[in-house]
Amino acid sequence: MRQIETIGRHYRQKYGQTVYKIPINLSGFTCPNIDGTVAKGGCSFCQNESFSPNLSSTDTAVKLSPNSDNPILKEQIAQLKAQYKSTKIRLNKKFKTQKYIIYLQSFTNTYAPLETIKTLCLEALRLDGVVGLSIGTRTDSISDEVLEFLVSINKTAEITLEYGVQSIYDETLQKINRGHDFANIQATIKKTKAMGLSVCAHLIFGLPGETKQMMQNSVRATIDMGIDSIKYHPLYVTKNTKLYLDYKAGRFTPISQKDYSDMIVYAISQHPANLITQRITAGVHDVVAPIWCADKHSSINSLRQVLSSHGMVY
Repeated sequence: MRQIETIGRHYRQKYGQTVYKIPINLSGFTCPNIDGTVAKGGCSFCQNESFSPNLSSTDTAVKLSPNSDNPILKEQIAQLKAQYKSTKIRLNKKFKTQKYIIYLQSFTNTYAPLETIKTLCLEALRLDGVVGLSIGTRTDSISDEVLEFLVSINKTAEITLEYGVQSIYDETLQKINRGHDFANIQATIKKTKAMGLSVCAHLIFGLPGETKQMMQNSVRATIDMGIDSIKYHPLYVTKNTKLYLDYKAGRFTPISQKDYSDMIVYAISQHPANLITQRITAGVHDVVAPIWCADKHSSINSLRQVLSSHGMVY
C-alpha cells in the first residue's frame, strides 16, 4: 500500500508532533474580482460564508485594496488574536496540540496595503505556538513587494501561499468569472517558486462544461508547475451565488460522487512522492448540491475506502 503524503504526516515528520492549521478571517478583506477591479460579482461559485465560520462576525463597511487606507488595523489585530486564542484553547483541550499554522483563509489576503499585510503577518507569527502562515490569495493579486516581504519572514517561519488555480482552461475561467487567465497563474507560481516560497494549489473538479479529460489535464499541468502541495474540492452549489441560479435553471449539473472519487484516485496516482496532499474534499455549510458532499466526514471516509481499494492510504 502506498502511503499518501498528507499535510498531517508532513508536519509530524518535520516538527515531531501534530500541527494544526487555524483558519483566521479578518474584517476588511475583499477581492479584486468582487470590487470591480478585474470583474464584478466574484467567481460564480463564491460565497465565502459557506466555508468560513468566523466570517459573519467580521463584516465591515471598510473594504481594503493595495492602495487604500486602513482605519481598522487595530480591529483586525484584535480579531486575529481573539480567533486564534479561542481555537487554540479548543484544539489544545481536545488534542493537546502545541504548534499551529495560521491560515488566512477568506477572500484575497494579499489584496491590501503592504503595511497592513506586514503588520498582520508579523502579529500572527508572534502568537504563542505559531510556526508558520498559510495565506489564501489569487495569482493576480500579489505584488513583488509582498513576495519580497514573505521571503524575508520565510527564513524563520514556514510560509505557504495558497493560490486558486481551479482549472488550466481559459474558457472555464471565463465561465466562472475568474477574472484572470491561466498564463497569469503560470507566471505567478513560477515567480513564487523561484523566490523560494512554498505553493499550495487549489483545483476544483466538476466545473461547468469540463470533461474528465480536461480535469485530468488540469491535474497534470498543475503538478508540472512544481507546486509543493495541493487541495482538491468538488464544485458545490450554495445560495446567493450565480452558480445557484444556473443550477435552479437546469444549466448546471454537479459532479457525481462516483466521478469525483474517480478523479481523486486519478489525481493522487499522478502525485510525485514529495507532493503534499492538503485536502481531498471540502467542508461546506448550507450546501444545496451535490448533497453527497454536505457531510465532510462521510465524504472523506468514502474517499479513504476508494483510495484504499486502489492501493493508497490517506
